[in-house]
Amino acid sequence: MRIEVHHLVREFGDTRAVDDLSFTIESGKIYGFVGPNGAGKTTTMRIMATLDLPTSGDVFIDGYSVVREPDRVRPLIGFMPDSLPAHRDMTIAEYLDFFARIQGLRRHDRNNTLSAIEAFTGVAPIRNKVLAGLSKGMKQRVSLARALVQDPQFLILDEPAAGLDPKARIELRELILALAQQGKTLFISSHILGELTEICDGTVMIEQGRLLQAGTLDQLLQSHHATLRYCLAAEGEVGALYQQCVAFPAVEECQVVKNEVEVQLREEPGIVTALLRHLLAQGVAVHECRRRRAGLEDMFMAITRDRVQ
Repeated sequence: MRIEVHHLVREFGDTRAVDDLSFTIESGKIYGFVGPNGAGKTTTMRIMATLDLPTSGDVFIDGYSVVREPDRVRPLIGFMPDSLPAHRDMTIAEYLDFFARIQGLRRHDRNNTLSAIEAFTGVAPIRNKVLAGLSKGMKQRVSLARALVQDPQFLILDEPAAGLDPKARIELRELILALAQQGKTLFISSHILGELTEICDGTVMIEQGRLLQAGTLDQLLQSHHATLRYCLAAEGEVGALYQQCVAFPAVEECQVVKNEVEVQLREEPGIVTALLRHLLAQGVAVHECRRRRAGLEDMFMAITRDRVQ
């Protein structure tokens, strides 16, 4: 399956929420969708899910147009919005059964499908609970379960980890990785960039509705000095280590993170050795130096530095 976004534009009156956006997502991969609030992420995802129409441009899901052939696209996709509707009188089981009936699943197939989905998402033990009484984490699980009812090959997840506690985020991440292992393609928007770095194969980064960067994670991280970030620890006060790192000419960025100093170095042969010699010469007893792979947060800040948000 190949997902292609072609020159997508969406206008709301005088506001252009999506501005000539084009990118491609390869089959069987997890792609992160990154951008500040108001960048056009949700609008783009709703168009991809056939829930909104573009002003111009198109999206092709496995060759089918979301504009001209939405009925051919919908069986291929599952959309998880950023919040679950608050149906106060409906249980989890009733809610999922409703969507399974919409998909045309007959009773035997419907029961088997829903049992498998409830077990996979972990909602089986509470299937008779009312939706309005669920925690945020459980609501997200139910929302994911609904997106899986028709066994789609392409999943669009809009801020699935928003508002979740650390345990719930870890559990959601495990579900996402399990879906990827089944060969599904996932497109995930999130502001928790550290977690996206851990699970994504690629990323699409936008700002003010326009594309900033798109590609595999390795390609993009390498283009932003991903291999030249180092964490250093030394005996004594971290302030002395920081001051001497700042004084070293090849240090482009320097910050204190807990009890360590993290530096980004200019790309030169032997630069790390030169930094360590400088620190030792200044009486700073370094006892640890390790390379840290930069993440999406580092890359996003590097790309948007000095840009007006």
